[in-house]
Amino acid sequence: MKRLWMVMLLLTLAACGNLSLEPVNSGGSTGTGSGSSGGSSSSGGETARVVNVIDGDTIDVELNGERVRVRYVGVNTPERDEACYQEAVDANRALVAGQTVRLVRDTSDTDRFDRLLRYIYVGDTLVNAELVKQGVAEAVLYRPDERFYNDFVDYERQAARAGRGCHPTGIFNDGSSTR
Repeated sequence: MKRLWMVMLLLTLAACGNLSLEPVNSGGSTGTGSGSSGGSSSSGGETARVVNVIDGDTIDVELNGERVRVRYVGVNTPERDEACYQEAVDANRALVAGQTVRLVRDTSDTDRFDRLLRYIYVGDTLVNAELVKQGVAEAVLYRPDERFYNDFVDYERQAARAGRGCHPTGIFNDGSSTR
């Protein structure tokens, strides 16, 4: 009888949303967990299909039957009139074009342009992180969305030291890591 009561209690708590069956990161880190390119693939999120790559850090997706614009959280890529723009677009396109992706929210839902703000996963690959690792995106802190910021900064330092992607152009040397 005691076991039945415990099972019922656990099911009730889970149904109310007060019980998470996900592992807890008790280290206090914003670590990336496991996965081939950083980021935890167990973060839930919504599934969508990429229908257009806008630039290095923005895509259009089909989500619940609607076309929605999505801006990648925690990263920034060169703009159309800047050095390395096309390299960033090409890298993003290679990762996500036509793919089914998972959109994972940090804290904010949308930006001032009404774009969804999300971490983008293709399988276990966190695209935001992969672009930084390739050197075509920089880590940028857009408060309050900072779940992977420290990881992105580490990836950016590694890419800069290795001279990967856009780093040799100096495009990311503006002295600011917040927006």
